[in-house]
Amino acid sequence: MAENYDVIIIGSGPGGYVTAIRSAQLGLKTAIVEREHLGGICLNWGCIPTKALLRSAEVMDYASHAKSYGLKLEGSVSADVKAVVDRSRGVSARLNGGVGFLMKKNKVDVIWGEAKLTGKGKISVGKPTKKPMEPQHPAPKGTKGEGEYTARHIIVATGARPRALPGIEPDGKLIWTYFEAMVPKELPKKLIVMGSGAIGIEFASFYNSMGCDVTVVELMPTVMPVEDAEISAFARKRLEKHGLKIHTDAKVTKVEKGSNSVRATIEMKGGKTETIEADRLISAVGVQGNIEDLGLEDTGVKTDRGCIVIDGYGRTNVDGIYAIGDVAGPPMLAHKAEHEGVICVEKIAGVPGVHPIEKDKIPGCTYCHPQVASVGLTEAKAKDSGYDVRVGRFQFGANGKAIALGEDQGLIKTIFDKKTGQLLGAHMVGAEVTELIQGFVVAMNLETTEEELMHTVFPHPTLSEMMKESVLDAYGRVLNA
Repeated sequence: MAENYDVIIIGSGPGGYVTAIRSAQLGLKTAIVEREHLGGICLNWGCIPTKALLRSAEVMDYASHAKSYGLKLEGSVSADVKAVVDRSRGVSARLNGGVGFLMKKNKVDVIWGEAKLTGKGKISVGKPTKKPMEPQHPAPKGTKGEGEYTARHIIVATGARPRALPGIEPDGKLIWTYFEAMVPKELPKKLIVMGSGAIGIEFASFYNSMGCDVTVVELMPTVMPVEDAEISAFARKRLEKHGLKIHTDAKVTKVEKGSNSVRATIEMKGGKTETIEADRLISAVGVQGNIEDLGLEDTGVKTDRGCIVIDGYGRTNVDGIYAIGDVAGPPMLAHKAEHEGVICVEKIAGVPGVHPIEKDKIPGCTYCHPQVASVGLTEAKAKDSGYDVRVGRFQFGANGKAIALGEDQGLIKTIFDKKTGQLLGAHMVGAEVTELIQGFVVAMNLETTEEELMHTVFPHPTLSEMMKESVLDAYGRVLNA
């Protein structure tokens, strides 16, 4: 006889496991199904281990110019790639174990295997199938296994995987996805990165800091195309000064493989072509939802462009089936998945006052060097939306803390509705901006205007002071520039 639950979540990434915890907190009998590793891609092969790699790169950068801080290092600074990778994997392993502890603590059953929807409120869990690029993970102790399970509510949180372009499919050896890029056995001397979104530019930045000759090829006119044009241009200059070669309005049209190298044909704007030889190529041209082999077609769940179609509460067109996170469409961010899952399960439980997620208030962060962070509308989108805007800017070079840190290259930009004073967007590039952006996210959620921000006392000396200065600049009241 099938074991019954109130809620079953398929996938234990950030969206899935956070949803499971909130579901259990609300008194619902909850289970989560996982086929590979607790914590999903983000914890094991994405957000967390990449930040560990980038931290090593950051320390490498500091060590390489220690003299500018008045320090002497004996001998040259070099990277031990195995030790760098081992540290990154160790960070992931520690957090992976933490997710298992949280499931046990919150009395969430973990079912190990591959789930498939088989009817209303029904799933069948079979033996996990091994993915080509990953090791097979054994079932953790204390998990349930293959069999039939039922639930009144089934939430699909299966995430996404790297997108592959026809003719330039990753092979695990010469053409990498983020899986291989995260665990190199040796550093390539020359590297091509195809795509300059968050994944592509972070790996480009990491390998550049590790001493590799890196070329980035981006189809759009700007790097990090979703960012404000001014911030993108500023970041590009800093990345190029750091040694990156960047081609925008360009695409890789062909890749020829050698025994241990690749030869890529790059088509520039206007039709001109260039050939670049490199040891490896990273394909970072986006991700696509994991919607296959879930039984969605048999149950009639609607999909669109590789993602499951949902409303503001995670509900699909089929009663009792929900979706959250990357599999439910952009923005494909871990923190969006977590919040989306909480909203979904609180709506299921009948928690009063639950409202749909506001996607224009979800921050985005890119952990390259320099860091980039943003929330809300870009200047161009604000104008296109019909707003008459005020724009404020403040340079890191006018901030005492930034100068003391030796990080005086950066920019904070704020965009306001001239009529109401509403904060429409905030965009940053520079040191630690991924930690600063939350201040503007809170402000936007509280519907803060310029008046409240200008009357807020920011501590001195901090980088955060620049946030207020940017607001003041939008209204002709900047004090330190």
